[in-house]
Amino acid sequence: MSSLVIVESPAKAETLARILGSGYNVEASYGHVRDLPAGADAIPSKFKGEPWARLGVNVQQDFEPLYVIPNDKKKYIKRLKDALAGADQLLLATDEDREGESISWHVVEVLKPKVPVRRIAFHEITKEAILAALENPRDIDSNLVRAQESRRILDRLFGYELSPVLWKKVQRGLSAGRVQSVAVRLCVERERERRRFKSGCYWDVEAQFVKQEQAFTARLVRVGDRRLATGKDFDPETGELKKRSQARWLKDGQEIDDLMAAWQSPWSVTSVENKPQVRRPAPPFITSSLQQEANRKLRFSARHTMRIAQKLYEGMDFNGDRIGLITYMRTDSVTLAGRALEEAQEVIRDKYGDAYAQGPRRYSTKTKGAQEAHEAIRPTKLSRTPDRLKNFLSHDELRLYDLIWKRTVASQMAEARLRRTSVEITAPAEDPGSQGIFSATGTTIEFPGFLRAYVEGSDDPTADLADKEVLLPSLEAGEACTPEDLEPKRRETMPPARYSEASLVKKLEAEGIGRPSTYASIIETIQQRGYVVKQNNALVPTFTAFAVTELLEKHFADLVDTQFTARMEQQLDDIAAGKLDWKDHLNSFYYGAGGGGAGLEDQIKKEEPKIDFPAIEIGEHPESGKPIVIRVGRYGPYLQVEDSEGEKVHASVPDDVAPADLTVDEAVRLLEKARQGAQLLGHHPENHENVYLAHGRFGAYVQLGETPERGSKEPKPKRASLPKGVAEEAVTLEEALLWLSLPKTLGVDPETEEEVIATSGRFGPFIKRGKDTRSLTAEDDVYSIELPRALELLAQPKARRGQRRAQRKILKDFGAFEGGGNLQLLDGAYGPYLTNGELNASLPKGTDASALTAEAASTLLRERGKPPKRRQKKRSSK
Repeated sequence: MSSLVIVESPAKAETLARILGSGYNVEASYGHVRDLPAGADAIPSKFKGEPWARLGVNVQQDFEPLYVIPNDKKKYIKRLKDALAGADQLLLATDEDREGESISWHVVEVLKPKVPVRRIAFHEITKEAILAALENPRDIDSNLVRAQESRRILDRLFGYELSPVLWKKVQRGLSAGRVQSVAVRLCVERERERRRFKSGCYWDVEAQFVKQEQAFTARLVRVGDRRLATGKDFDPETGELKKRSQARWLKDGQEIDDLMAAWQSPWSVTSVENKPQVRRPAPPFITSSLQQEANRKLRFSARHTMRIAQKLYEGMDFNGDRIGLITYMRTDSVTLAGRALEEAQEVIRDKYGDAYAQGPRRYSTKTKGAQEAHEAIRPTKLSRTPDRLKNFLSHDELRLYDLIWKRTVASQMAEARLRRTSVEITAPAEDPGSQGIFSATGTTIEFPGFLRAYVEGSDDPTADLADKEVLLPSLEAGEACTPEDLEPKRRETMPPARYSEASLVKKLEAEGIGRPSTYASIIETIQQRGYVVKQNNALVPTFTAFAVTELLEKHFADLVDTQFTARMEQQLDDIAAGKLDWKDHLNSFYYGAGGGGAGLEDQIKKEEPKIDFPAIEIGEHPESGKPIVIRVGRYGPYLQVEDSEGEKVHASVPDDVAPADLTVDEAVRLLEKARQGAQLLGHHPENHENVYLAHGRFGAYVQLGETPERGSKEPKPKRASLPKGVAEEAVTLEEALLWLSLPKTLGVDPETEEEVIATSGRFGPFIKRGKDTRSLTAEDDVYSIELPRALELLAQPKARRGQRRAQRKILKDFGAFEGGGNLQLLDGAYGPYLTNGELNASLPKGTDASALTAEAASTLLRERGKPPKRRQKKRSSK
């Protein structure tokens, strides 16, 4: 008997083919074989005259979708039909989620098989799991298909109906999305909080003590019987103490000085409290927690995390075999299979000892709409440690597998037992209301438990354990305790942090918005559409995001309401569970409950005529009192204000200015620069063209020659941005001419007869010969480099990615290290670290790098040193 097995991807097909062997022909569908039309060209001619055709959904006939086969899928369908012709049965082995179920359904609809069709599903691609699935085939789950189809139609209706409104009222090319618009709104709301934020300033005191040669720090927490104000006591919109706060606010240094002058000797320990603490391990990964931890620990984007996880799931070559290394990566369940629970205990006992084996830990899923039938993300075989795979996986694949392996093992280990010591030290005063109460806390790890394997947010559990221990000397209530030093500390409250990918995924999950399979695509989409930009690890909303969000909030508030969106997600879950009719759901969304209006169609008809071009108010002009607003135009955001004569003054907003950082003062400065126009610096000494200093959307720049009229076919003048750190007020003609001299031709390479050019780009100065480029070193000057030096650089091998980053600045050289090499303190991307070329060690928190001695550095490298992580090339095991 011959069976045709259809999966989504060729990688998964290759793995299954090796497991199943002869008698099974495994083919890939390459994702969905058909979909709603992507554009007008894809709509069949017989439907083009229909009023609903642009939607790809017949909203007049029970929301019947118009499915088409994309041109690039036709060759795959032909291959599947040819394979089916010689098969006795069709086995559908796509992923066990709504998307996978839908792919299988579409395959059947297109192929129209005349042989028996069965659906097989599995959480991991291993021989045991595949054989078990073959023993338990089932039919396609129509409820899952309808849920996916409903989601697809909802997203199409939302996007195709609302996006044209944005094109007319904000900017061409924008898009609205059922989930993406809510995600953008969350980022905008956080940026609004930052705009409204007013910093509050407060003071406290740190006291330094030494006992038995052990130093520790205590912080002033009470004055008399009143708690000292900390950041949480301040109103973020006024910078003042909250009205109901009873805390004492030390406002300035003078108040601190008066308080310190009132304290008398001797100080004494007034209380010592020891409390045991227990920390329990986090559950194994689900999709959202994997994306969050990979972002925090590995700096992976959600998309990159899922792309690598897909590879690990679908199969890798290992010791002459091809196996799936992890279970299915789109899941919201923290359940582990019984076999995995047993194997975890064996691994823990073998690697860490019997004391660390807790016995099976079972976790319950709290995520909305979780499907307990699924399993958490875990290695398919826990005995397959990361060390065993380092020669078979790429650098990033190994790092993600290591993360999953450690989290799974740690979830089954014993809890950590700690002891927390709290000490209060009193500085007496003649006035009891002025006495100072200082607090110091210490933590001792009595038994590390799961912390030996995994610490959330840490790359190195062993090093992190050292940081978690804060030791205090032995102290007893009543004993005298004199401070070695007192240091007043001025502190400021901080604005709420912008979302990172990790925190945005966490927020979406908490609000019930989206599902595990959608988080990565949501975050990628809002960046691609220009709604947010990534600065370091923060997602910063653009002014375009503000304009779109304000329009949607004002005219379509329900559609960007988190609760409304979460309810829709729950309704899709109800469709998947067979509790809700999918057509009723679509009808209610589009036409309103019971078809009585107030659905999407009616809302757009009613609101679109009322919509004006959105304006984002920055504040009032300090002189005229007129509002300063930002609008989004064809060339990006710009400022607008009326002058005293009623004329509108405009100024481009530089692309690198975040909405929360654009103050009224900065807006006034940009408007004034725009009003003044380009500043003439002088004339080019050779062609006598004017040289200007001007402003644009990319900031200040210098320009050679005149700007042609808009629409003119004359060439644009040469421009050059000001180098970072250069104040525009100090720009001279000589500097402007120097910047405008790039790119410049150094000469011709005598061997290749190609021009050699020196110029500067996004990543700094470089030289170019044809398509061959080399970055300049720190010693080279792009303005003065000559042809011989450029040819010398071009003759050198091109640096590999990351190689230049590895050339760190040496902060200290301690000389020869006993373990070999020179011991040096380098300036790393995440702070100073020690290395001898073979081992690296980060400095413990609070370490003063400038005071580090050779002896202390040697001790740290011996105790904390680990080999640096290097990118591994994939090797075939054959």
